[in-house]
Amino acid sequence: MDKNSVAEILNNIAVLLELKGENAFKIRAYQSGARAVEGICDDLGDLIEAGKLTETPGIGKALGEKIATLSQTGELEYYDNLKASVPAGLIEMMEIPGLGAKKIRAVHEALGVEAIEELDRACREGEVAGLPGFGEKSQAKILLGIRNREAYGKRHLWWDANNTATPILEGLLNLPEVERAEHAGSLRRGRETVGDLDFVVASSRPAPVMDWFTGLPNVAEITAKGETKSSIRLESGMQADLRVVPGGQFHFALHHFTGSKDHNVMMRQRALQRGFSLSEWGITPVKGIADAPASMPALATEEAIFEFLGLAYIPPELREGTEELAAAESGEIPRLLEEEDLKGVFHNHTIASDGHNTLEEMVQEAEDIGWEYLGIADHSKASFQANGLDEERLAAQISEIRAINASGNFRTHLFAGVECDILPDGRLDLDGAILGELDYVVVSVHSSFQQSEEAMTARIIRAIENPRATMLGHLTGRLLLRREGYAVNVDKIIDAAAANRKVIEMNAHPVRLEMDWRHWKRAADRGVLCAINPDAHSKEGLRYARAGVLAARKGWLEKEGVLNTRSRLEVEEFFAR
Repeated sequence: MDKNSVAEILNNIAVLLELKGENAFKIRAYQSGARAVEGICDDLGDLIEAGKLTETPGIGKALGEKIATLSQTGELEYYDNLKASVPAGLIEMMEIPGLGAKKIRAVHEALGVEAIEELDRACREGEVAGLPGFGEKSQAKILLGIRNREAYGKRHLWWDANNTATPILEGLLNLPEVERAEHAGSLRRGRETVGDLDFVVASSRPAPVMDWFTGLPNVAEITAKGETKSSIRLESGMQADLRVVPGGQFHFALHHFTGSKDHNVMMRQRALQRGFSLSEWGITPVKGIADAPASMPALATEEAIFEFLGLAYIPPELREGTEELAAAESGEIPRLLEEEDLKGVFHNHTIASDGHNTLEEMVQEAEDIGWEYLGIADHSKASFQANGLDEERLAAQISEIRAINASGNFRTHLFAGVECDILPDGRLDLDGAILGELDYVVVSVHSSFQQSEEAMTARIIRAIENPRATMLGHLTGRLLLRREGYAVNVDKIIDAAAANRKVIEMNAHPVRLEMDWRHWKRAADRGVLCAINPDAHSKEGLRYARAGVLAARKGWLEKEGVLNTRSRLEVEEFFAR
């Protein structure tokens, strides 16, 4: 078991202890142990084998033994027994946004509530509001959290859905009976969250394909199995649907099951206007329409379908039923950004704040990816929960970055930045002098989320107007499927960024993916540059840039509208200006 998995279990133990009402010292010991494990730079297994694990601050003898057991066996009897001692419903309540272990325990002890359904009833009957430390507002928030959990439980992050879908698609493509295969639906369109997985396969022998699909090892339930369509429920809770069609219908089925409902309606209407009926099975002349042709040419690709209807090819990401058909008709579909266009990223964290890897490990990963540069933007001091840097620590990091660049050990260049907190009144968290020593400054909100829309908008605009600010980080602070963003006037923020020539990031972390793709076309039209930033807290997190590229494509962004498609020298010139 790797160190991140070990740390996750230690954090889970801390939550379970809190649910049981154990003493705070014991809970903090596991929380500290989790952070200590995350911060280990050496190989965890090597440390254990050398007997040096307990030399790590925060890891004593007893905890060290548990960590060693987890690392070496992947199991821990203490953890299993602890889980068994806590009602499963209480653990399930942790999935309710905004409800923590202390409040769950308080409700459980006072009302005997052990399931979400019981908690819902207690809230609706006003019992929770009468408990010490709760009140009407807390009760309303819990009810809202229960509703959100129900809604959020039906969808999955694009990143997770893609990781689930990829091996299934690869397996389908490797079957001898399969001529072509592709995933469709919201996953192919690059939506930030995905409901079900959809697979379309071309084959003249569907039965073996269906058998393989329904026999996958991670299938929890077969909900339907037919000759041309099967549905399964995976152990993760995600549903996956497979449709098998003859080879000649593949591209029609792929188009149909990729497009949003609105896009498909628009396409069918366009076909009807030209005397045709378009469906998942093909395109045929409509009888009874005077100018309907008697026959039509064979269409063997998705591109051919669009061309036949007088349209430029519309990439899957744009098929949302908005203005894509009008743009395709007038030849204004952009050449969308590609992942290969990126030459580096800027918003990333190291062990100096709340990251898991050193500067050297991060830059080595960026070099392995093939990037020209990598920006480091650890948290500033106001983010104390993330071990944010004060002026002195930041100055030391700048020196370390400059030394790494001067060493010649890496082809990839390091840019020195910071993710500087925007304080509640719009001031920046760090002194202007130290900010002036950096290559760039990302400014972000991490506190006082409950401000009014007017106050939050003014707060962010004041930060944007600060001459030290370079780019705005995660615009609304949303966490997909977990937390709604704070209220802010996005149009005014875009206008302020345009007026002050500031960059807005596309935060590519799978739980953020913002600024939301729905706003980027307007931002690009106003001349606002985008920066694709993975907000990586580990070297593996740098790969999140792929999700940001996909979201930027949904926002109609081209290479020219993205800062980090520029060369290192061009970026240096941009920062200097």
